[in-house]
Amino acid sequence: MRKVTFGGASSLDGYFAGPDGAMDWLVFSDEAMQLMADYWPRVDTIIMGRVTYEIALASQPENAEQDDSIRTYVFSKTLAPGKQPNGAEVVSSDPGEFVRELKLLDGKEICVMGGGRLANSLLAAGVIDEIGFNVHPILLGGGAPLFYELHGRVELELKECKRLANGCVYVHYQVKN
Repeated sequence: MRKVTFGGASSLDGYFAGPDGAMDWLVFSDEAMQLMADYWPRVDTIIMGRVTYEIALASQPENAEQDDSIRTYVFSKTLAPGKQPNGAEVVSSDPGEFVRELKLLDGKEICVMGGGRLANSLLAAGVIDEIGFNVHPILLGGGAPLFYELHGRVELELKECKRLANGCVYVHYQVKN
């Protein structure tokens, strides 16, 4: 069965982005880039919510090449379902059931990108296997939260904790289901 991972960069107080979507607080480093370089070859599917998708579209260079080796699914209640010109597929079905079926198909890992609301629904459905974050040494005080109000406890087991030279801490957990 395929593994589903949720993660990214966060502030110490648990935000993906600051107020008004600010990302100027992110601290890049060779160590963080290496963590990502090690991660991406294990992934062949990305799932995200509409807001993350729209941010990704806006930040993509005009002539960016499409990577056909990675399938992208966007969960939305407002966009029309179906294939998009950039190759992503908009899905309006239940995210938990959709991802449960994806996990049964042959392939590499599935990445949940951004989207605290989407991650919450997938945690509630019990389909996220691992959570990993590069926690930055800043308190944003508001913005886009990693997790909205969860529907109960989610037990985790620490797999890795690594201090990075830039003051960030990488944490990697396995979800206990």
